[in-house]
Amino acid sequence: MKSFLASVFILLCSFTADSEWQIDFLQAQKKAQNEHKYILLNFSGSDWCAPCMRMKKEIFLSKDFIGFSERNLVLINADFPRLKRNQLSKSQQKANDDLAERYNKSGAFPCTLLLDENGNVIKVWEGFQKQGAALFTSEIKQLIGAAK
Repeated sequence: MKSFLASVFILLCSFTADSEWQIDFLQAQKKAQNEHKYILLNFSGSDWCAPCMRMKKEIFLSKDFIGFSERNLVLINADFPRLKRNQLSKSQQKANDDLAERYNKSGAFPCTLLLDENGNVIKVWEGFQKQGAALFTSEIKQLIGAAK
């Protein structure tokens, strides 16, 4: 039984490995350029922003979104936690601040952007996406199709 559970765990990890959220924009952009993928940049407050937590749970962790993102997107999260125990390193905080200065001047949380591989903005979504994972994912598919 243990070996079966271990096999299932390894299989699940292999399905989600590419859908992991990165934190280094330049590395993510290089990956997007090398793989000819789009970038989905999400600004979140992981430990204080209820709509951000809901977006993660209901949209970003959904089967619809994960399946699509693995094939088409490089995911980046710029987190702005408030609790002391969750504080980022100074270099990561500066990197996130720089991303916010460039892409989220209004300070919206959550704020999600679809970017091309060069970092050009295709679409901005502010707030929780009430339409749900399937429609949010479908909208990204349409935007990518229109951009090609």
